[in-house]
Amino acid sequence: MRDYRDVSFWFDSLAESNQDEFTPRAPLSGDVSTGVCIVGGGLTGLWTAYYLKKADPSLSITVVEKEVVGFGASGRNGGWCSALFPRSTDALRRAYGDDAARAMRQAMIDTVDEVGQVVEAEGIDCDYRKGGTIVFARDGVQRTAALADVDSAREFGVDHLELVTSGSHDDPRARSLRATSSLAASFDPSCARVHPAKLVRALARVVEDLGVVIAEHTEIVEWAPHRALYTGDGGEGLISCDDLVIATEAYGSQLPGVGRRIMPLYSLMIATEPLPDEVWDEIGIEHGMTFSDYRHLLIYGQRTADNRFAFGGRGARYHWGSSIKPEHDRVDRVFDHLEHTLGELFPAARGAAVTHRWGGPLGVPRDWHATASFNPRTGVAFAGGYVGDGLSTTNLAGRTLADLIGRRSTALTALPWVNHLSPKWEPEPFRFVGANLGLVGTGAADVEESVTGRRSLAARILGPLTGH
Repeated sequence: MRDYRDVSFWFDSLAESNQDEFTPRAPLSGDVSTGVCIVGGGLTGLWTAYYLKKADPSLSITVVEKEVVGFGASGRNGGWCSALFPRSTDALRRAYGDDAARAMRQAMIDTVDEVGQVVEAEGIDCDYRKGGTIVFARDGVQRTAALADVDSAREFGVDHLELVTSGSHDDPRARSLRATSSLAASFDPSCARVHPAKLVRALARVVEDLGVVIAEHTEIVEWAPHRALYTGDGGEGLISCDDLVIATEAYGSQLPGVGRRIMPLYSLMIATEPLPDEVWDEIGIEHGMTFSDYRHLLIYGQRTADNRFAFGGRGARYHWGSSIKPEHDRVDRVFDHLEHTLGELFPAARGAAVTHRWGGPLGVPRDWHATASFNPRTGVAFAGGYVGDGLSTTNLAGRTLADLIGRRSTALTALPWVNHLSPKWEPEPFRFVGANLGLVGTGAADVEESVTGRRSLAARILGPLTGH
């Protein structure tokens, strides 16, 4: 049996307290009939199962997972339960108008609290603490971007961004400006820190208690409306169902019927040893806070419940043919860059031992637009395309799919992301060239701004291609 501890720091920390945590559940065996078949044992699939069961306890649901629950992005991410959506608010306004964009933004903000309420109601211990996100502006160009974000949020009237300055010595956020040599920052209260593996693994146990069947080490190899063929440790068989939910995120690129609808793009992370409280007091990042800055090559981090930095970022290249392999999870060049960047951002953390290095693929649609979709004629549902903003968006997807599958017309089913169909990615070699040029361009945009002191032309060119 595979040792799943190497999937992420999050998985390893669970195995430390329970060596049997990742013993696989029983695979499917023989032909199966179920009301709803959910392909994928991550947060999208489990939240969908949870809300379907809450709406109709008699509904039979089977979740099928190729590895173990949370193996994909749900167990590897940065632990941000945020209101972020891959398409920017401006892009949503241009596409759907102000009212629809406001509804989408408010739904995302409300989702952060919805996750917290379910966690409390179900007794899920996942280190949930709502402390907001601080985004540092470390030069004049970034400070202008922070001011623009705060002004735009104030004008639109939904997001509650604040501008953080160095004025208040009692405010830990002001201490963090000094610790990072930042000129200012924006602060969004709509984010909670979580331990993502604790969340997804506990949610699986909750839905099992509700009567959902979860089969691990079972792979779907072919699907069509009302049916799916599987193979796995239990052999091969046919699943017959009324409704079928595809909840595979990046791994959908390997699944017939999804393929070029999604592109796997890797994001990598490191975790440090626990740091003393006095170091965190100097840094100014309190428990529950997450952080980033205004560079274009994205970074993200949190202070874990046991006082580590969990810190990640982009920079790993796209692999030919949407390849997903274990060796892609680890790129020494990117890990070295993350360790250097963390020390440069927080000098007080320099010298802290890095104890864990891991990564995994994000699901990226061609237009960077997530969706929750359902065709009542075929009974096929799909949700994904979160581009790394999925920890909370999966919850909104689960609630939305539950309403759609239940044939209920609600405020959620009227949101503009419902039934959005992204175009397919280009075939190779165009996909390989375009994706990796975009990565190079993002890094070049940061260099351009540091040299010129002006907003990057490369960033403006890339903006429409990355959801802005």
